[in-house]
Amino acid sequence: MFKGLSPITYNGREVWPLVEGGKGVAATNHASAGAWAAAGGIGTVSAVNADSYDPEGRIIPQVYHALTRRERHEELIDYAIEGAVQQVQRAWDIAGGRGAININVLWEMGGAQRILHGVLERTRGLVAGVTCGAGMPYKLSEIAASYNVHYLPIVSSGRAFNALWKRAYSKAAEWLAAVVYEDPWLAGGHNGLSNAEDPLAPQDPYPRVKALRDVMRAGGIPDTTPIVMAGGVWFLRDWADWIDNDELGAIAFQYGTRPLLTQESPIPEEWKARLLDLQQGDVLLHRFSPTGFYSSAVRNPFLRNLEARSERQIAFSTQEAGDHVFQLDVGVKGRNFWVTKGDLMRAREWFGHGFTDALKTPDNTLVFVTPEEKSVIRKDQADCMGCLSHCAFSSWKDSETNSTGRLADPRSFCIQKTLQDIAHGGPVDQNLMFAGHNAYNFKRDPFYSNGFVPTVKQLVDRILTGD
Repeated sequence: MFKGLSPITYNGREVWPLVEGGKGVAATNHASAGAWAAAGGIGTVSAVNADSYDPEGRIIPQVYHALTRRERHEELIDYAIEGAVQQVQRAWDIAGGRGAININVLWEMGGAQRILHGVLERTRGLVAGVTCGAGMPYKLSEIAASYNVHYLPIVSSGRAFNALWKRAYSKAAEWLAAVVYEDPWLAGGHNGLSNAEDPLAPQDPYPRVKALRDVMRAGGIPDTTPIVMAGGVWFLRDWADWIDNDELGAIAFQYGTRPLLTQESPIPEEWKARLLDLQQGDVLLHRFSPTGFYSSAVRNPFLRNLEARSERQIAFSTQEAGDHVFQLDVGVKGRNFWVTKGDLMRAREWFGHGFTDALKTPDNTLVFVTPEEKSVIRKDQADCMGCLSHCAFSSWKDSETNSTGRLADPRSFCIQKTLQDIAHGGPVDQNLMFAGHNAYNFKRDPFYSNGFVPTVKQLVDRILTGD
């Protein structure tokens, strides 16, 4: 028998310890966040290039008119602030004084600090807290505290939090509302898997969360400050041993994938239908994102194409060296590409199958693509609007030079383009479709029998039963 959850006090209000995971671009918005808060939980507006609306309530397309990347980056920041402000205001109205409204930002998104300041300045009294991950957000505490707003950093290890605490967070300890532990092997979207961890060898979250609590205790953080378990959470009954556990202290739970399939969820119907058809193993932990982080998404034709592109890859040398003594005679212009005999044969085979253009990568390799793929890649790189602090795909960097100094990487993709497209009705098979690794439960969980799509309130009530 599931013993149930007890409410916690957050931002001066009693709420369920259930957090809606913020998902950008536009996969959590005012409708889902407001409904989650109205159901007594902590709703989360994604402040990552959120939608804004015209006077008739229609979504304003985020079209970029400037000629340079730096100028388009300024347009992006304006869109981001206005969109997030409108989303927060609408979510607040829907919540009706119940629950709480957080916003979620990615520290490595372009202009993160400016956007955070812009949004919090215009939503005073509406935002209870800021969840933030995708990087090491040292300044999160300082920014949030300056607006009397709580902060909830997202980490994947006690070591990461310890660095944040010692460098910055200890100076604004009173505004630390919780620490989100995001399981890097199971959570959807970007995660904090480190180079020291094996993406194919998932670790039990319990000892990792216990280690995080130990770090928090060493810093003098009380056990009443919750650790929010994120990633892999579906049935609360599976986590009964974590609740009221003195070893772990206060625990809350974050749901990112399950809220996608609700009546209020803003994602298109085709996306929702695809979720109901996922099988175990359909979600891939990969490293194609231009952020450089690992992330988890449905292994659809979009991801399979990226996998295949990287497989059509050979190393080259600009001069004869070692076994690189054969001149590449397909896919490139010029004669300064020396490869091995085996790679020459493979390149000729790819050329014969229509992959006639070889593109350089930053790692002295070549990937073979079709002329159509090359055209799309080059256009997407040229159209960059600086949505990340630094982007491997376009070589953009949010700095004086606006460049990472490295060659743009054709093995990646424009993440802003694809996330905007799938969120606004683009084909789900030809776009990046983030999901947690437990998404196959939509097909198995009897709650969703016969294609049932609950309201957020029905989902929250169901979660509270343990199911």
